[in-house]
Amino acid sequence: MKVRRSAYLETIRERLRDNPVVSLVGPRQAGKTTLARMLAEETAAAVHFFDLESPADLARLANPELVLSRLHGLVILDEVQRRPDLFPLLRVLADRPGTPARFLVLGSASPALIKQGSESLAGRVAFVDVTGFSLAELGGGDLPRLWWRGGFPRATLAGTDATARQWHEDFRRTFLERDIPQLGIQVPAATLGRFWTMVAHYHGQVLNLAELARALGSSEPTARRYLDILSGTYMVRQLAPWFENLRKRQVRSPKVYIRDSGLLHALLGIPDAAGLQSHPKLGASWEGFCLEQILSVCGDRAAHFWGTHSGAELDLLLLHGGRRLGFEFKFSDRPATTKSMRVALEDLALDHLYVIHPGEHEFPLDESITAMTLPRLVDVLRSGAAHA
Repeated sequence: MKVRRSAYLETIRERLRDNPVVSLVGPRQAGKTTLARMLAEETAAAVHFFDLESPADLARLANPELVLSRLHGLVILDEVQRRPDLFPLLRVLADRPGTPARFLVLGSASPALIKQGSESLAGRVAFVDVTGFSLAELGGGDLPRLWWRGGFPRATLAGTDATARQWHEDFRRTFLERDIPQLGIQVPAATLGRFWTMVAHYHGQVLNLAELARALGSSEPTARRYLDILSGTYMVRQLAPWFENLRKRQVRSPKVYIRDSGLLHALLGIPDAAGLQSHPKLGASWEGFCLEQILSVCGDRAAHFWGTHSGAELDLLLLHGGRRLGFEFKFSDRPATTKSMRVALEDLALDHLYVIHPGEHEFPLDESITAMTLPRLVDVLRSGAAHA
């Protein structure tokens, strides 16, 4: 099975037309290199590809200024986080009159984690966030497989669930033992791995860093550093809280999620899809999976959760298309309205609230609340037809 990923390709083309440097950022093995090669096949101009994990390509860049300054067309630099010294040079090349080359740089660490990238290329680079496969790309019929295996292409497309699980185990080991040290981060693999597993058990909960630090036997600053590493390498999502000027005490700590559902299930040691159905984290897994599918369509720059100390909460608040949309994720084929939903509708002045459930039908729960399946919601958000 070959997934075209046309939406990503069109976005990259648009960004390259308007910017001298475009950065594809996202976790390792999410398909960034495949996208770059697809783009290269369709590009009429000359294409120059450098894999910065290849000794041969690193040797080609022994004198990067001399080599890169002579190139025209499309220049692709894969795994650029391994050569942060290239960012200042890219700034100089991007500022040349006539911009004879466009640079497509691929990285598996966020600009916040590699400060040189965000600082050196400010105003010259456009970012495209690349995730694994999404429901928007595969279609609603693949929901059970995508939820259980996650979106990493090699896991999603594996021949069996057992092969997918082995891929997750191998990925986890490689990430801890090779990828993290290559970023220049000196953290014992076993310690970071244990912390990662702990975060998986907090998946979908408000972050209590002090509790995590105690469980790890470390200080809060150390636990914060580990969390920032996992967030900066796109393994963990910290969903920020939303504040309103209300006469209520509101939650001010983020919620944490393992971004890929397949990795979450592997970290939790859930043996198979049937085991997930009876696992205590079933509802949290559904919440995180739905959250990522929505953000893969709408982006995460205006995404928050909301909660008060009196118990009212909203799983996801999204500012989308000039509207305030609320989302609740319920693993029930018979969802109903709750007092918390009504409080969120009123206090946050939501234009509409969606209750996302695993059933087969869409139906109104109230004038401003709709129960909807995830595939249907993805279609609605992609078409921009969400309720006003």
